[in-house]
Amino acid sequence: MNKESIYGLTLEQLTAWLLEHGHKKSRAIAVWELLYRKRITGFAEMSEMNQDCVQLLEEHFVFQTMEEHVKQESADGTVKFLFRLQDGNLIETVLMRQKYGLSVCVTTQVGCNIGCSFCASGLLAKSRDLTSGEIVEQIMKVQHHLDQAGLEQKVSHVVVMGIGEPFDNFRNLLNFLITIKDHKGLAIAGKGITVSTSGLADKIREFADAGMQVNLAISLHAPNNELRTRIMKINRAIPIEKLMPAIDYYLEKTNRRITLEYILLKDINDREEHALELAELIGDRRQLANVNLIPYNPVDEHSQYQRSERESVRAFFDTLKKQGVSVSTRLEHGVDIDAACGQLRSKQIKKAKGSAAADAGGVVAG
Repeated sequence: MNKESIYGLTLEQLTAWLLEHGHKKSRAIAVWELLYRKRITGFAEMSEMNQDCVQLLEEHFVFQTMEEHVKQESADGTVKFLFRLQDGNLIETVLMRQKYGLSVCVTTQVGCNIGCSFCASGLLAKSRDLTSGEIVEQIMKVQHHLDQAGLEQKVSHVVVMGIGEPFDNFRNLLNFLITIKDHKGLAIAGKGITVSTSGLADKIREFADAGMQVNLAISLHAPNNELRTRIMKINRAIPIEKLMPAIDYYLEKTNRRITLEYILLKDINDREEHALELAELIGDRRQLANVNLIPYNPVDEHSQYQRSERESVRAFFDTLKKQGVSVSTRLEHGVDIDAACGQLRSKQIKKAKGSAAADAGGVVAG
């Protein structure tokens, strides 16, 4: 049986675990600082720790639950990692260099069941949730990559927008957030963390109640039910009239701004009438909502969708502005590599299947 990731425990959980096994609270803090401040990569680097404690940890936990399978580096400094998990599954993690710091996009599930018809992540159905340790380890893998390069740079921002629906892996998501925010460890500020959901209304309310003090983004992508259902299967179960009250609850409970993500698809949802309808839907939420327009990265399997023309993007942007809606356009990263989320993973899996089929064919032919 595989051991659990050392990154899977929050500081409170690590402290409780060590206390239960006869060790002091101070040792938990010492381990925590070694993990996240000194960023050690193995138990052998705990030479100054109580060795009984180190041996106990080594008997139950591991540092590495994933290995780098493929790494793509873009001319703009974006690095896309494809990691192989212990069970052989593949996940993507992306390092993006922003004007305001280094941002990492993490994955929360192996595959996705939300079924957005434009998305590469949903090409393969969800097979399991990631553990909180596997999510945290993605951050640590990227940070170790930076450390080994001698760049003296630190991950400052995190976006939970990779493969999977974060709110469908809710408890592990919360533990992940608690871990990376902890001021004795990575100390990533809540204002630098954004969680994106396709709109699980009940979980939006639960997230508001959790008081995590991070940013929330809603994948809206359409201003009405007919269009949203067409491109997002989740809207059949959670239509806009259920989603918007959950957003209102979040706004009232937290008084935090939200982002409404809107991917622009040519001649599908990018016309002026759609922008006007979107402004009407936002209504008096304008003070606490920002629309983020997202350029579409074409995916071979979704050839029915194309990127909106620049003129259409500008007209959509201007229409929202004139309606008093806060709006921005997402900067693109890694356009010279597999830019769409899930695209690299999908290609690698298809490549592996193709190689296996070819090998099988060779055996038969022989």
